[in-house]
Amino acid sequence: MFDWLQHFADWLIYAVIGISPQSHLGEALNFFVYDTIKILILLFLITFLMGIVNSYFPIDRIKNFLSRNKLYGGEYLMASTFGAVTPFCSCSSVPLFIGFVKGGIPLGVTFAFLITSPLVNEVAIAIFLGMFGVKATLVYVVSGILLGVISGAVLGKMNLEPLLTDWVRQVWKQAKADQEVFDAEKTTFVQRIPTIIKEAFGIVKSVLVYVLIGIAIGAAMHGYVPEGFFEQYIGKDTWYAVPLAVLLGIPMYANAAGIIPVIQVFVAKGIPIGTSLAFMMAVVGLSIPEATLLKKVMTTKLLLIFFGVVAACIILSGYLFNLIL
Repeated sequence: MFDWLQHFADWLIYAVIGISPQSHLGEALNFFVYDTIKILILLFLITFLMGIVNSYFPIDRIKNFLSRNKLYGGEYLMASTFGAVTPFCSCSSVPLFIGFVKGGIPLGVTFAFLITSPLVNEVAIAIFLGMFGVKATLVYVVSGILLGVISGAVLGKMNLEPLLTDWVRQVWKQAKADQEVFDAEKTTFVQRIPTIIKEAFGIVKSVLVYVLIGIAIGAAMHGYVPEGFFEQYIGKDTWYAVPLAVLLGIPMYANAAGIIPVIQVFVAKGIPIGTSLAFMMAVVGLSIPEATLLKKVMTTKLLLIFFGVVAACIILSGYLFNLIL
């Protein structure tokens, strides 16, 4: 989908600017250009599409539907499964997360999507299948979806909506105001487009600084963390290897397809597969760049709760993988 963008980043950094592809700086800048443009495009498109949805399906109606007890937790499974079929990394998932929040979808359900989306996707499944076989792949897919369901359900029971930022509440109010105008004036779809586009650009503008800071952090880590750095710390067969792997993985930033070959190297060097998978899930499911982007919609307390719950689930998964794989 974004092959053209990767070619553009390669051309700009390696051909126009003239930085070597083998250099740390070249790799970091290439990563920064590619991910920044990709996330801004995704943010605008998703916000625009959610604006269209909101203009025809009022926020309260969507929220009430997904909050009904009749679903018996099925809404978390639906969101987590949707996350599994969307090929986004943690930072790329944030625009859709913002769109869900803007649409008034319950926070726990939104978290279920946000957690699963970077962990599981078709590219990662194909690579995982070729490297580790059917059994490990099934465990990886099922655990990724369940991790989203369980974490989302736990977070959903904690009544965390008051911990969203004032910016989110302003977005909700604006969406409701726009809907009231549309209903009162009985505007057509074409007449609604300029308002929806204006609102989408406004959201992109309001989070631009967070996007740039987050991706810059990720690019620096992507380009400058030395090879072999992690093996020396998580290669030991000790009880604390799994939580240590998660703690070391959180500052990193990569998508599942990019980190799986690294995990193969870990396993080949004798690191237990559960410890390796815990590291992978922390890298793709939690990251400092992701936290920077989410800071626009979450207070610090909510960010810490979110990271803590997901990290705990990943650690438990790592121990479980080491027992069964």
